[in-house]
Amino acid sequence: FARPIAKALVARREAGQPVRTTAELSNVVAGAVKTREAGQNPATRTFQALRIHVNRELGELQDALEAALKMLAPGGRLAVISFHSLEDRIVKTFIAKHSRDEVDRRAPFAPPKAKLLHSLGRVKPSDGEVLDNPRARSAVLRVAERTEVPWSHELAQPEGGAGAGKARGKRDKGARR
Repeated sequence: FARPIAKALVARREAGQPVRTTAELSNVVAGAVKTREAGQNPATRTFQALRIHVNRELGELQDALEAALKMLAPGGRLAVISFHSLEDRIVKTFIAKHSRDEVDRRAPFAPPKAKLLHSLGRVKPSDGEVLDNPRARSAVLRVAERTEVPWSHELAQPEGGAGAGKARGKRDKGARR
């Protein structure tokens, strides 16, 4: 999907016609790839990918899930609606990771950390709901409940323990400028 779009953009740039507007980008994408769904602009996924990257949406989702887990009281529920597979995979993996006892591979004989969440499953929109609201077609609601396991000191700290968070103003290793 990305390769034909990239080739079309490079060809246009080499021809001395760089893309300057979103309408031009949409036309280049439409000429390079076909859409999977009738009536959907082929550039929709391209603009979605750009938005996700620029807004750091997947990283923000991961950060929000971690913060929510730290705030949930025992018996509290975490409910997350995702609208595409990348988001849903992050939510599903997060809930699955915290819904099982965690064994430290470096200390396999130590008692495992007890699970913090109990997955209550997922809900997808009914056919009737999708007819009433077509944008709901890709939505997935995942729900988990906080277990009664007491809070551990490590959970209240940034990952890696006290002071392990990155220094203010420093870039992530490998981050682009």
